[in-house]
Amino acid sequence: MGAKFADRLLSLSKAEVSAIIQMAWEDRTTFETIQQRTGWSEADVIRLMRHELAPSSFRMWRKRMQGRVTKHRALRSKEMKYDDRKIADHRRANC
Repeated sequence: MGAKFADRLLSLSKAEVSAIIQMAWEDRTTFETIQQRTGWSEADVIRLMRHELAPSSFRMWRKRMQGRVTKHRALRSKEMKYDDRKIADHRRANC
C-alpha cells in the first residue's frame, strides 16, 4: 500500500505543491498529464486541493472541474489540436 497522504504531501516542496495546483487550475492540462508528471492521481489532486485551498476556492475549483471534458483525455474531442503535455511543461518551467 502507498504512503499516507500526509506523508506524501510533506515530501513535496512548496514549488511542487504550487506546480500541481497550477496544473489542476489549468483547463487544458488533463489529470492524466498531472499523474504522469507528478505521480498524483486525480483523487490525490482533489485531496491536495481541498487541503491547500481556502474552502470557498476549493468549492469554486470543484464546480469548475466537474463535467469539464478537457480535464480527461478520453472525453476530449478529436478536433482539440493542442498537446496538454507541452502546456504542463511550460507551466512547470515557470514555477
